[in-house]
Amino acid sequence: MKALQTIWAGMIRLLEIVTIALFAVLVLDVLWGVISRYMPGIKPSDWTEELAVYLLVWVSLLASALTFREHGHLGVDYFVSKFDPSARRLAGFVAEISVLVFSVVALLWGGWRLVVDTLSADQLTPVLQWKIGYLYSVVPITGVFFTISAIEHLVALARRGADGEAAAHDA
Repeated sequence: MKALQTIWAGMIRLLEIVTIALFAVLVLDVLWGVISRYMPGIKPSDWTEELAVYLLVWVSLLASALTFREHGHLGVDYFVSKFDPSARRLAGFVAEISVLVFSVVALLWGGWRLVVDTLSADQLTPVLQWKIGYLYSVVPITGVFFTISAIEHLVALARRGADGEAAAHDA
């Protein structure tokens, strides 16, 4: 179990590094797009806008996986906080199981189908001429992180027992 935790911690660290690097590239890309558009004597780059769109999608999805792992997503816990401790715990399980089902069905399975279908159709981006399937691969990658994080949250909820200390967002 310790080895799996070490591997998982390494995967999370890699995800953090990749997300930060992609965000830095996004900032530089948009900056270059603005500079090349408005500076006299520099030919505007036609690829910066397309690259920015794909980078924004990647950064958004990868960062959402990191945010979910840290319980950083917006939650409406007004009603849940009024529940008794066992009902709060149950609400936590329902929320995490819902995320788990969505991440497996929509992100992992659906994302994999999306990647396979677009790669087999040989679809390319208009300007950069990149295979769209590779760009869509962020969906199942995000699904892996959401799935493992949801399982991690469920295990943490289960380990707490019925002591009533687990709130819906404190997995």
